[in-house]
Amino acid sequence: MFFQPVKRVDVLIQVFSTGPIQTNTVLLSCIKTHQAVIIDVPFESAPPLLEAIKKHALHPQMIILTHSHWDHTGGAAELKKQLNIPLYVHVEDAPNVEAPGFDGLPLFFPVQAVKPDGFLTEGQKISIGSLQIEVFHTPGHTPGGLCFWLNQEKVLISGDTLFRGTMGNLSFPTACPLLMWASLEKIGKLPLETRVIPGHGEETTIKDEQWIMYAKEKFGG
Repeated sequence: MFFQPVKRVDVLIQVFSTGPIQTNTVLLSCIKTHQAVIIDVPFESAPPLLEAIKKHALHPQMIILTHSHWDHTGGAAELKKQLNIPLYVHVEDAPNVEAPGFDGLPLFFPVQAVKPDGFLTEGQKISIGSLQIEVFHTPGHTPGGLCFWLNQEKVLISGDTLFRGTMGNLSFPTACPLLMWASLEKIGKLPLETRVIPGHGEETTIKDEQWIMYAKEKFGG
């Protein structure tokens, strides 16, 4: 599935949906410098990513993960090797990338382990040409869950923290509802016009998801 690209002068945002449960992978690129970053690497994401990289003559700089669940990392080891680029994740989700299944979730498909090249932290700024990405630590669905905020474009890549009309599963072994309420409230303070690109499903906006400001009360904290 291809989402409508977002283009701001020299910034291009493309989203592809692949894998057994249709996970979104995001390709952010600076058209001026041809630098790019890949967010999440589900199974079967390599072909559309490589096609887009070739089409726009891009030079991917890194892979960054919103979290470590297998449906977001299934293609990470393969793509990292093909492109010879580093991979980054939050330190609290790193064990599940290095040893898939560490989080206690069943693996329905073999997932190749991959060693992160470094760790992403709250407030960290990543520059990809003219593209500026800010890292938000949003635990809840997983301990090291992350969202990526593009202030100039008013775009949030939310992983499995926020979906259209709902949020990430909180019944998993490493999930924590109390942390999720705080994470949702945090991103709920972003501009209402913010476009949200989730880890699964269709896009939404912060304006359309204002329930997240009261998630604790709504779901019984």
